[in-house]
Amino acid sequence: MAKRTKQEILKLVKENDVKFIRLWFTDVLGHVKSFAITDSELEGALENGMGFDGSSITGYQDIEESDMIAMPDPDTFQILPWRPQEKAVARMICDVLNPDKTPYEGDPRYVLKRALERAKKMGFDHYYLGPELEFFYLKSDDSTEILDRGGYFDLTTLDVASDLRRETVLALEKMGINVEYSHHEVAPSQHEVDMRYKDALEMADNVITYRVVVKEIASKFGVYATFMPKPIFGVNGSGMHTHQSLFKGDKNAFFDAKSEDHLSDTAYKFIAGLLKHSKEICSIFAQTTNSYKRLVPGYEAPVYIAWSRRNRSALVRVPFYYPGKEKATRCEFRACDPACNPYLTFAAMLHAGLDGIEKGYKIPRPMDTNLYHLTDAERKQKGIETLPDSLGHAIAITEESELVKKVLGEHIFPRFIELKKKEWDDYRIQVTKYELDQYLPVV
Repeated sequence: MAKRTKQEILKLVKENDVKFIRLWFTDVLGHVKSFAITDSELEGALENGMGFDGSSITGYQDIEESDMIAMPDPDTFQILPWRPQEKAVARMICDVLNPDKTPYEGDPRYVLKRALERAKKMGFDHYYLGPELEFFYLKSDDSTEILDRGGYFDLTTLDVASDLRRETVLALEKMGINVEYSHHEVAPSQHEVDMRYKDALEMADNVITYRVVVKEIASKFGVYATFMPKPIFGVNGSGMHTHQSLFKGDKNAFFDAKSEDHLSDTAYKFIAGLLKHSKEICSIFAQTTNSYKRLVPGYEAPVYIAWSRRNRSALVRVPFYYPGKEKATRCEFRACDPACNPYLTFAAMLHAGLDGIEKGYKIPRPMDTNLYHLTDAERKQKGIETLPDSLGHAIAITEESELVKKVLGEHIFPRFIELKKKEWDDYRIQVTKYELDQYLPVV
């Protein structure tokens, strides 16, 4: 796809009466940060970027080295459809640069760009991703009161949720994000809108945009949307199952017509890499204390490190092959949740898979039985390990990982470890209602 020029952006701004341009980037945890400039500042911003204080951004610079530059990416220019159309508001996603215009190593977008550069050097032109982000609609942000009691694929009566999904899809498409499906998910008031697969960098940009759009449209209707992995006890949590494949030119490197599974040797090694390194990267794709309330057996969350053909209880699933759909051959990594930083998560998965290819990892046998129904002894006998059961456990493994050091780089790695250790420490000293109910009356 040809890059948009500065002149094309300035023309779009004039033709669409755009007065404000919001410059977006994310902190280390994936939270969108933004500041606005006016149309009169845009030409200079496109040429030289806009300076900001990086010391106030989570995981960025220390105060004595705080000057940063937000350099807008012209290809990410989109008008925000929920804002007024007169004196309209647009957004552009930025690369974060050092004052000398070199890439800033603490920028999560740069972490993903580095991973994609590694793939390119190994002969892979595209890393395609199709994440499925689930979320809940709630009546407000200070309770978990639901809007509906529907279930998976239920056609609920015409209520606020039906209009919310409709408006969300329309807003996403106006922002250039193609939508394949939208439907009610398994849990009450849980929903999903699936974006069509894209190259990894564009998809990561789309994920942060998707989360903003879902929340903005919900707010417009007077309700609240949350991507918290497990907001409601006793029902399914929200995942971000991520379909992925590597391409060389227009050829799917995961497809092999002669293979029993129609999977190539490259695909087998990539999946082996995902499985081998899943514990190490777990604190990235499941980065909150709440993530591990979702990663428990029994709620469709895959905690067992295995792969399968179609079986959704495994960590990695290979969807069924349809003749003539060679380009759709892919694997689905099912443990991510939608609270992650997509730039770091996609980079971590890609590096794990590329390690598998580069080092020739052997894939284990597929597990096509329901892994939830096996006993601990049976799983042990089959050599099936589990993901970490808490953020504390996960970050301890990540801290020792050479792979994650390579993924995140020397700047982000220690800061990420420090942030997650503090989050775990803050969490584990809390006294919960469960503990008070359980112990106070009897101890």
